[in-house]
Amino acid sequence: MPILGQNQYGKAETRLLKVTRDGATHHIKDLNVSVALSGDMEDVHLSGSNANVLTTDTTKNTVFAFAKERGVASAEAFGIHLARHFVGSQRSVGTARIRIEEYAWERIETPGKARHSFVRANRETRTAQITFDGSVWQVISGLKDLVVLNTTDSEFHGFVKDRYTTLQETNDRILATQVHARWRHTWQYGDTNNAPDWDESYTATRRHLLTAFADTYSLSLQQTLFRMGARVVDNRPEIAEIRLSLPNKHHFLADLEPFGLKNDNEVYFAADRPYGLIEATVLREGAHAAIPADLTNLP
Repeated sequence: MPILGQNQYGKAETRLLKVTRDGATHHIKDLNVSVALSGDMEDVHLSGSNANVLTTDTTKNTVFAFAKERGVASAEAFGIHLARHFVGSQRSVGTARIRIEEYAWERIETPGKARHSFVRANRETRTAQITFDGSVWQVISGLKDLVVLNTTDSEFHGFVKDRYTTLQETNDRILATQVHARWRHTWQYGDTNNAPDWDESYTATRRHLLTAFADTYSLSLQQTLFRMGARVVDNRPEIAEIRLSLPNKHHFLADLEPFGLKNDNEVYFAADRPYGLIEATVLREGAHAAIPADLTNLP
């Protein structure tokens, strides 16, 4: 006769971003929280009775509410708060297992005063494509998976609305993206000894992309994209064009009102998909576009 063995249930991979605003300086904690509960759960498996079941949606809501009420001092401390709550508040729950991944961010330091701009600490991947036909060189440098985020100085409103529009206008939102960029060098002919300093060019271009992202008060991701590309073209004479692909990594305010809590732009659900995808090329005046529109065709 079959018998029920070890079992657990819960909500996996609740994506949480907690913003702490210390005046103009912001601090963030970016977590992926998975909750698994076990205990007196035989009836739900054997007879379908949910009398002892705390819903997984409730465990997700608890993660967001605790981020507001308790804060996130560390992944460990936050997990301890959650585990104690689940075991202590439900007689049917004997054990709570909380698994947390924390994603590190570094502040983007710019000549300006921005203290709300961040870049993911695990670095991007540098790319290059070189073509030579015996006389003409084409060098396309680039990067991918450069994840950046502004906790403020971003708005989105005044857009077209029709019967299917549900998105609300906002005067203060998180703007985050994963930068994929390719830039074509003006150097085409001659001795390779006269080529640009590729490492210096890459480092400077990356810095200009980050500075423009941090310093732009954004009314749309399209506007931010153009400012990023324009800053590179304006400051790096060796670059003829740059093509940018920016997925909009949406962060939505968690609804804490059902729990009697006010969400003052502090606790966000970090959505995975679907996402907006903004792409464009910024050219030096007089240059012609030569980078393929589909960046997936490049390494």
